[in-house]
Amino acid sequence: MGWFKRIKEGITTATPDKKETPDGLWVKCPKCNNIVTAEEHKINLFCCKECNFHHRIGSLEYFKLLFDHNKFTELDEKMTSKDPLKFKDTQEYTKRIKDTQEKTKLKDAVRTAYGQLKGQNVVIACMDFKFIGGSIGSVVGEKIARAIDYARINKYSMIIISKSGGARMMEAGISLMQLAKTSAKLAQLAKAKIPYISICTDPTFGGATASFSMLGDINIAEPGALIGFAGPRVVKETIGKDLPEGFQTAEFLKEHGFIDIIIERKELKEKLAQIIRIIRG
Repeated sequence: MGWFKRIKEGITTATPDKKETPDGLWVKCPKCNNIVTAEEHKINLFCCKECNFHHRIGSLEYFKLLFDHNKFTELDEKMTSKDPLKFKDTQEYTKRIKDTQEKTKLKDAVRTAYGQLKGQNVVIACMDFKFIGGSIGSVVGEKIARAIDYARINKYSMIIISKSGGARMMEAGISLMQLAKTSAKLAQLAKAKIPYISICTDPTFGGATASFSMLGDINIAEPGALIGFAGPRVVKETIGKDLPEGFQTAEFLKEHGFIDIIIERKELKEKLAQIIRIIRG
């Protein structure tokens, strides 16, 4: 066939059928609008090459980043939430759990595992925001508590990577009990003189901030992470005052002593290894 064909109404170019671009091939930075390929974005550890915006990633991505050779053993892998309160809002809690599990391929909002980080034994608990906003329910609290016990008994350093909107409202008081339980377990870990490092990623709010996220021997944050207890509107209404610009960013909190150090994702593994070596002497 020729490059063009003549028809009665005029000349049209013979072109092949339009091919749609598959989803997921490009990533647009929400901060600076820079666009890169998904593969390039992955190679850069899901951080923007132009403005260094740290995109949210899940537990498996952090495990791959931190565990040597991506080798780890998951703890309490099949633990799932029940519905003791028979809770229902727009849908039954049991259905919400089931639907979220099918959609995310996660059992709940935290994964816990042990392995090695630069040759040092560690236990890592990492939260997943895509599972009901990383909310803290009975499973999250129990898995973190058991992970801390494993670290204490085996004398492994403990790392918790927080990414949470707070307590899970569908479990009410049961959810709030997890804050006390995880804090008590961390006190036992401290008594045994085993290092605990907390890493706050975007976002870390509510019950996470009120418990394990701010109890580390060293509290680390990723650049630009939002960290707080309640949202800015609620805080403003509570104290009745205007708030400083960016008062819930990692940078503001470091300046005011709530965060010890901000570490970029590309340096996280090396810096964690150094911190653990220093603490352990």
